[in-house]
Formats: sequence, structure tokens, C-alpha cells
Amino acid sequence: MLMKGISVEMLLSAYCQGVFPMADQGEILWFEPVMRGVIPLDERFHVPKNLRKLVRQGRYELRVDFDFEGVMRACADRQETWIDECIIDSYSELYAMGLAHSYECWDDDGLQGGLYGVSIGRAFFGESMFSRKVNASKVALVHLVKNLQRQGIELLDTQWMTDHLRQFGGYEVSREEYRDMLENALDDVKP
Repeated sequence: MLMKGISVEMLLSAYCQGVFPMADQGEILWFEPVMRGVIPLDERFHVPKNLRKLVRQGRYELRVDFDFEGVMRACADRQETWIDECIIDSYSELYAMGLAHSYECWDDDGLQGGLYGVSIGRAFFGESMFSRKVNASKVALVHLVKNLQRQGIELLDTQWMTDHLRQFGGYEVSREEYRDMLENALDDVKP
């Protein structure tokens, strides 16, 4: 039987414990990787030269939380995906509560790239990103990081590390290190 959605309470509790869900053929699976991907929010965050130039050119209009569901659906629009209707419904509820956000790149042709994630305390949990035009998701990531830095966010969790994220200074930490980082980022969050 397919779930309509995961309760907000269950999602928030899971994130606060370092666990996140993914759908697989109608079933919700929960993950807590042994090695966790993070992107630094200090001087170690690196923007490749060509991407810095693209950001300065202002080719895309950045919007935040303008089309959250559209970003989720675009992230799901690939051959293999962990984003199904249950995930979309659940994260849309978090979005309605102000706990999930999308960073979007738009041009005259519409939504061209972006990412979404969950925000709790001083942590942002990146969920997925997509591009319809070259580097649009990367531009969205640069804007996300700048915004998180302004807000005093301490942890940008990417779940797993990829070569794509390593170019920004992304790195892996052990589950134990991640739990310490998470605890610090959530120390003012009431259970």
C-alpha cells in the first residue's frame, strides 16, 4: 500500500537524527550513510572560475521559493529517481510550514535549474538539484551558499558526496563526525 505522505513530525525527527528518506518503487527507505557529504560554508567553499563569471553575468534570475513543487518535479524527472508522489506531498507540507526551500534559476524560457532542501536550526539539508540549461543548478547552489552564510547556517548536508560537489570544496565526514556537526547546528532546536 502506498503512503499519502510522511508525517512532518517523522521527517523532522529523522533529520534531527541524521536520517533521511528516499522512495523506491512506492516504498519509503531511510538512510544514514556511513560517510556523509557536506559543503563548507566558510572560506573553503570554492566557486570555479568559469562559474564565477557566469554568476556575475546574471544570465539567470534567482528566485527563492517561487515554484517549490516545480523544482521537486524537475528533480524527479530522470530515468532513476527517489522522488515519488509521497516524497513530493511530504516535502510540500514542509514547504508550506516554511521548513523546506527551493533556489531557482529562471530566464525568459522559464525554470532552468535549481535545488531544494530542508532547513532546521542552523542546518540545511540539500535534497536534490537539476539543470535544464548548462550550469543552472550550480548557479542556484552558489546563491544558496551565499544566503546560508548570511543567515549564519553552520551545516550544509549533501547526503552523499559526488565529484560534482567536490568541485565546490565538498568533502566527506564519518557518521560520528556528522552527528557532532549536526548536534552543534541543532543545539537551539527544541525536540
